[in-house]
Amino acid sequence: MSWNICIIGAGKIGQMIATLLKSSSNYSVTVADRDLAALSALNKQGVSTRQIDVEDDTQLTQGLIGFDAVISAAPFFLTPKIAKAAKTAGAHYFDLTEDVAATNAVRDLAKDSETAFMPQCGLAPGFVGIAGASLASEFDELDSLHMRVGALPLYPTNALKYNLTWSTDGLINEYCNPCDAIVNGERVKTAPLEDYELLGHDGVEYECFNTSGGLGTLPETLDGKARAVSYRSIRYPGHCEILKLLLHDLGLERRRDLLKDIFETALPRTDQDVVLVYCTAKGMIDGALREKSLINKSFARTINGQVWSAIQVTTAAGVLGVVDLMRTGALPAKGFVRQEQVKLADFLNTEFGRLYRAGDVTEQNKAA
Repeated sequence: MSWNICIIGAGKIGQMIATLLKSSSNYSVTVADRDLAALSALNKQGVSTRQIDVEDDTQLTQGLIGFDAVISAAPFFLTPKIAKAAKTAGAHYFDLTEDVAATNAVRDLAKDSETAFMPQCGLAPGFVGIAGASLASEFDELDSLHMRVGALPLYPTNALKYNLTWSTDGLINEYCNPCDAIVNGERVKTAPLEDYELLGHDGVEYECFNTSGGLGTLPETLDGKARAVSYRSIRYPGHCEILKLLLHDLGLERRRDLLKDIFETALPRTDQDVVLVYCTAKGMIDGALREKSLINKSFARTINGQVWSAIQVTTAAGVLGVVDLMRTGALPAKGFVRQEQVKLADFLNTEFGRLYRAGDVTEQNKAA
């Protein structure tokens, strides 16, 4: 069955999602935005577009009627408005938000809905939740699950060793908002930038620290089933120390607009990036204490003659993999749907999930 999809947001991720859908025989796609210049660029690529002002509730709702599903690639603060319009229009709803409050608003809308609501569908939250849940399911008794994700420049040149690769607002949310976790068997909120650790992969050293939103609903799902569950962002060493100077010592955590301006003025964007997913679980299997890791490393690549960054590809593949599973009936078609309800093998076998296979999903396990 073919689906008609509306993407809200013609930015970098919206463009990537549209490109992948346009190349599929199972979908027709329209991109909606109020920015005519962004829509014009998509028109030149043969993508159907529609000018919609998301701030206009009536125009938004009317513009979504007739679509099977809506994917929000808009800023997180527009999430509740778009989700409500999708519900009124009778469409399934998906988004990429890492914002906890926005996700809670979507969950409330899903309670009596005749269509499905599935937020947090990108990379982290999104794919990492699918991968982490899959890893956890391999244990008879799960002790700990630690998930780490980084979207990093391949060639860092500044003191932060970082370039902008995605939403600045989302990045600041991750660095400033409380983090969900399970600590000593209890669901808690932890401070961002804490629980620092170093790890290495392929001869490269990285640092990791708490950031907000990456776990999605996984702590709730694993409540009472694990002693420790955490999410940390991966960066090159030295990044966290500078962030603490900016956010804590200079007080920019209280002046997010200024922090955004600094980031967007001083940090260039890059398409030469790498996305690293590094999940580790420990627990009992057949009476023995075991540890297993799942690692995925993805790079920028050329699709349909155009170079796309690793964060664009992995984020778009994250949401479209679950859209495809819902289209084919592998996921519930109404109410709130969690990432951990998705089976990793099913996801990787979708036409979009295969893009993660190009990044080499590998598992390592050893006796703990």
